[in-house]
Amino acid sequence: MDKQLLEVLACPVSHAGLEYNADNNELICRVSKLAYPVREGIPVLLETEARDLTSDELAALND
Repeated sequence: MDKQLLEVLACPVSHAGLEYNADNNELICRVSKLAYPVREGIPVLLETEARDLTSDELAALND
């Protein structure tokens, strides 16, 4: 994921910054607790396409 692009992207729900999770090829928003897919290098920042993060996933992000 391009670092410059990541700096300007924001969660469409909370407007918070996003983090790239390379393992799952997703953009993570800790505030809204959502994970947005990245398909063919393009972030899909639609709430309907996002998945809810589990409490275990959120805990792992804090480690």
